[in-house]
Amino acid sequence: MGAVTGPVLRPRRLRTTPALRRMVAEVAVEPRQLVLPLFVREGLSEPNPISSMPGVVQHTRESLRAAAAEAAELGLGGVMLFGIPERKDAVGSGAVDPTGILNLAITDVVAEVGDTLTVMSDLCLDEFTDHGHCGLLTADGRVDNDRTLAVYAEMAVAQADAGVDMVGPSGMMDGQVATIRTALDAMEHTDVSILAYSAKYASAFYGPFREAVDSSLEGDRRTYQQDPANAVEGVREALLDIEQGADLVMVKPALAYLDVVRRVREAVDVPVAAYNISGEYSMVEAAAARGWIDREAAILETLTSIRRAGADVILTYWASEAARLLRR
Repeated sequence: MGAVTGPVLRPRRLRTTPALRRMVAEVAVEPRQLVLPLFVREGLSEPNPISSMPGVVQHTRESLRAAAAEAAELGLGGVMLFGIPERKDAVGSGAVDPTGILNLAITDVVAEVGDTLTVMSDLCLDEFTDHGHCGLLTADGRVDNDRTLAVYAEMAVAQADAGVDMVGPSGMMDGQVATIRTALDAMEHTDVSILAYSAKYASAFYGPFREAVDSSLEGDRRTYQQDPANAVEGVREALLDIEQGADLVMVKPALAYLDVVRRVREAVDVPVAAYNISGEYSMVEAAAARGWIDREAAILETLTSIRRAGADVILTYWASEAARLLRR
C-alpha cells in the first residue's frame, strides 16, 4: 500500500475573495474606536493650515464646532482638544482661566455635540507656558513635579466646569492621576473620566506637533518623558496610573512602540489607547505626496497595525477620513 498522506494545508483558501477575507479578519478598525485630535487657536479669524501636517489646521472656535459636528456625524468615538493661547507666561495661567481658549473650546464643542461624542481635553501646561515645558520650573530651570501637580488639579477642575467628559493628563508628572482624581471628586466631578498618558516617550516624532501648538520649547523633555529604550517601565507606569484612578491608559507614540502597546494590553484590565502622533502622520503624507506609497491603503494599514497590537482606542489625525474610508 502507498503511504497515507493528510490533506494539503492551503491557508490561501481563506484569502480568495474580499468577502471571505473580511469574514475571517482577526481585528477590525471601526469609527467608534477613533479619536480626532483638534487644535483651536485664540484670535484666529479663519483656520490656519499647519505646514508640516498637510490637511490639519489650527481651528477658530467656529470651525472647531463644525469639525466636532462632522466627527459626531461620522460616528467617531471622540475628539481630543488642544488650546493655543495668544499669550503665554511662565506658569501657564491661560490653562486654568475659565475664559481661556481651551476651556471656552470645551464648552463650545459640548454645546455643539452634546453626548453624541466623547469630548476630551489635553491636560498639560506645555501649550500655555512661555518656556514650553509641561510644568512649572524651579529657579535653576528644572521641572518642579509637586508644584506642577497643584496646577494640574486646578486645570482639571476648570476643564470639568467647562463640561469636558474626559481629561487627558499628558505631562508625565509623578502622581498626576491621583492628584487629578482627588481634585475632580472633591468638586463633585466624579463622572469625569481620566485617560492617562501612561507610557509617553521622549520621541523624535513629535516635531510637527510642536508647530501645531506653537511650542516655545528649547531643549527636550527627557527628564520626565520615558526613555525609548524602556518597555517594562511603560507597563509599570500604566499599572501605577490605574492604581491612582485612571479609567483608560495610553501609549504614545504608537508605531515605534507597538510592542509596548501589546505589553500594556496584556498587563491591564482597562481600555488601552494609543496615539498615532504627528510625525507618524506626516511621514505617510510626505511619502504619498511624492507618489511613493498608496496613501489610503497606508492609512488603513497603519490603523489596523495599532489595533492588532492591542489598542482599543486610537487617537489619530486621520480619524474623520478613516471613518469615511471604512464606510466604502
